[in-house]
Amino acid sequence: MAEPAKTRATYQDLYAIPENTTGEIIDGELVVTPRPSPEHAAAAARLGGEIVPIYDFGRGGGPGGWIILDEPEIMFGGRGAPLIPDLAGWKKERFVRSKAHNWIDAIPDWICEVLSPGTAKRDKFTKMSIYRESPELHHVWLVDPLNRTLEVFGREETGRWITLSFFAEADTVRAAPFLEAEFALSELWLD
Repeated sequence: MAEPAKTRATYQDLYAIPENTTGEIIDGELVVTPRPSPEHAAAAARLGGEIVPIYDFGRGGGPGGWIILDEPEIMFGGRGAPLIPDLAGWKKERFVRSKAHNWIDAIPDWICEVLSPGTAKRDKFTKMSIYRESPELHHVWLVDPLNRTLEVFGREETGRWITLSFFAEADTVRAAPFLEAEFALSELWLD
């Protein structure tokens, strides 16, 4: 006997998840996870603290010209539900947003996922595959607070992701697309 078809989750389903969780719809499946750990939250906040002043505000002689957001809802290619990376950045001229809904239709130029034990596989494989379908997205960073690493990916002309840089522990980070920002990777970790 055939298994009954699963009902695809909709944006409306996100309103029914418990308040102490986060929800995301990936390939039609509602994925509910606990709120991020302190290590996860610190890595995302501290990374944003390194990039936002230089690239969003243009402080310290930085280039500015970017919009950097924490946990934005981004609609990828008519999937019917947005994905929510930990951080995303758009060059200002590409950032277009409708106020008719909560999500952003414009694909970012850069995304950062902070890995957690419960999300690492999904972030590294499922979401990276979806991100690959959007040629506007040129860079993805994967931050792993438990292993204290940062992987920097860039898009080849074929659309494949290639590793541009790999940083660990207390390495000094200077990575595309944010080459004017330089910081010690250890500044992201919650000790």
